[in-house]
Amino acid sequence: MKNYFKNVTSWAFIIVFTGILASCQLRPEPQKNKLRPPNVLLIAIDDLNDWIGVLEGHPQAKTPNIDRLAAMGVTFTNALCQAPVCNPSRASMMTSLYPSTTGIYFLDPDIPASEVAIKNRLMPQRFLEEGYHVSGAGKLFHNAPGINERHVPNYAGDFGGFGPFPTEKLTTFPGHPLWDWGVFPEDDEKMPDHLIANWTKEQLEKKRDSAFWLGVGFYRPHVPQYVPQKWFDLYPIDSVQLPNHLTTDLEDISTYGKNITRLEHVHPDFEWVVENDEWKPLVQSYLACVSFVDYQVGKVLNALQASEYKDNTIVVLYSDHGFHLGEKERFAKRSLWEDGARVPLIIAGPGIQKGGRCGKPAQLLDIYPTLLELTGLKEDSRLEGNSLLPLLRNPQSDWPKYARTSFGPGNYAIVSEHYRFIQYNDGTEEFYDHQNDPNEWYNQIANENYQKLISSHRAQIPKERHPILGSGSTGHLSFKATEASKQ
Repeated sequence: MKNYFKNVTSWAFIIVFTGILASCQLRPEPQKNKLRPPNVLLIAIDDLNDWIGVLEGHPQAKTPNIDRLAAMGVTFTNALCQAPVCNPSRASMMTSLYPSTTGIYFLDPDIPASEVAIKNRLMPQRFLEEGYHVSGAGKLFHNAPGINERHVPNYAGDFGGFGPFPTEKLTTFPGHPLWDWGVFPEDDEKMPDHLIANWTKEQLEKKRDSAFWLGVGFYRPHVPQYVPQKWFDLYPIDSVQLPNHLTTDLEDISTYGKNITRLEHVHPDFEWVVENDEWKPLVQSYLACVSFVDYQVGKVLNALQASEYKDNTIVVLYSDHGFHLGEKERFAKRSLWEDGARVPLIIAGPGIQKGGRCGKPAQLLDIYPTLLELTGLKEDSRLEGNSLLPLLRNPQSDWPKYARTSFGPGNYAIVSEHYRFIQYNDGTEEFYDHQNDPNEWYNQIANENYQKLISSHRAQIPKERHPILGSGSTGHLSFKATEASKQ
């Protein structure tokens, strides 16, 4: 019996020792054994409102590719920008700081001008420091010269930006050169967004030794609303449906609330559009541009699906702000109402619910902390956004948070799941119940039945606000609107 145990012990030692030798010989190098973190693909679309199929903002909108992405992930149906203007919205998203924190409210200055903003690592820089290959093209930050080159490593260019342009404007609108619409050019190949989509396809075909952060910034449907004829053919002018409109809509809004959306703006006003019979052409051109850019999104999604990265890439599609097409008797962005502040936001990828819809209030500055958590990176306490991961796992999760949009210091919209509260710099206010009034036609600020809700929303207004940095084209709009309201 002693010899038996002796033999068993000897054989056990030999087996264990042999296993150790084998594991030493077969164990891969540490870096090869480490799982690669998820890639990040950001798709930014300029001036896109809720006129996409999945958000049902316009009954005729044809966006099969954006809708396809929605089926792959979670659509946030109540997502808000932090400013209804390009520069502050994009700066807020990339820093995860509110405009009232940084002082970047309007078209300038760039992020380095804010002593607060420069203390935060911009999203592309953070992923670069974490070992990601970072690159991008098109409009990711604002479109002023040098901004994207400064903030996006390996930036490939704007590929023509808002161009190309005809020799003369296509419409009779006498305003800013960018404010034009109609059929131009002859084919897609001349469009910058077409070139940006092709560049993205090439990037997704490359072999990478590390995970990547890839930013894709499309320019349409931003003005000028030019696309080739085939996109207009999707929306015959006689069949185009106008947005819902109430002739008495603005009667319960303060003079300040109306002036802040009208003063110092370059877009056509409602009266000019109606008098010149341009409402349907404007709606048609916007829809045509939306379908055109949707096609470019489809090319990117097709390239991703055909790549080796299809199962390990987080896709985020969003717009920098909304856009009015006659709602509230205005055109363009720059308002605190639903049509100016609400944005598409779709997030898809590994571990994210497919085909989910979430009506909880989400914000563009939530994207940065969400991506940190989704990619397993350490959180940054300086970011003011919240990770949306709980809602990506269960879109119906409890979410006692509000969303905030500002248009200059002192002008705020506070949004919950069913309500919008607006407070202006002169103290006037608005309150809308989206369950009973999705068009925001009836201001309930004086309705006694809503006073507790109004108070809870009012409490979300920041107590302190950074003064305006720079001027942009509307740097002192808040104060000019105040003066106008006194006249």
